[in-house]
Amino acid sequence: MKSFYYNKTVWVTGASSGIGEYLVYELIKLGARVVLSARREAELKRVEAISGADPDQILILPLDLADHTELASKVEQAVSWTGHIDLLINNGGISQRALVTETNLEVEKKIFDVNYFGTVELSRHMAKHMIARGSGHINVVSSVLGKLSVPGRSTYCSSKHALHGYFNSLRAELHRHGVGVSIVTPGYIKSQVSVNAVTSDGSSHSKMDIQQQKGMDTDKFARNMLKKIAQGRLEFAIGGPEIYAIYLMRWMQWLTFRVQRHINFEE
Repeated sequence: MKSFYYNKTVWVTGASSGIGEYLVYELIKLGARVVLSARREAELKRVEAISGADPDQILILPLDLADHTELASKVEQAVSWTGHIDLLINNGGISQRALVTETNLEVEKKIFDVNYFGTVELSRHMAKHMIARGSGHINVVSSVLGKLSVPGRSTYCSSKHALHGYFNSLRAELHRHGVGVSIVTPGYIKSQVSVNAVTSDGSSHSKMDIQQQKGMDTDKFARNMLKKIAQGRLEFAIGGPEIYAIYLMRWMQWLTFRVQRHINFEE
């Protein structure tokens, strides 16, 4: 796997914590050059310090996925660092903990602005550079909830479902240009995703879900994810037993719907 990433330039969004943070650590070990992006520059610098990277191995490039007007220029800045991006990992996003009838429209728009429109716009501009070069790869971090839905996550699930539709189309369009597209669907991963999730009024959920606490270690997930990208996997799930819900939804929808009714979205 090291030969696949060595001396490659990889751009990771959502790199200030969770999955993105541990992807950075693993990529540095593999000899990659990494662009780190998220809103919080101080946290990106913290990740850089912990990573043990050489000074020329990391570029800190703060961005806000909800600010779509700046994404084209951010792509230009990222590309200009080494002259190209070999792999873009779209990991930035926010989760949700709120019932449909209690959620403000502005909160729903915010989730889509970050999870869907920000990711799409960043990838669209990056795709142009990769087409011109005739190589590259775009990866999207979705979720098991991009394949099925649960209470309290309606807009989050919708944004992840939308990513599958968009990037499956993009994969077909970019194939003839030598550019790959892959989607990873994580299950429960030990990260701050539930803590940072937004509630019905946009405030932070501010607590760790029980299932999140029991989830796969983030470093283990990051290693598995990078391995599967290197293997050329187009779409893959990583997690615990919860990933089998994807197949349950496909073959036994009636049972999945029954289980959904009894899920407590605050746990």
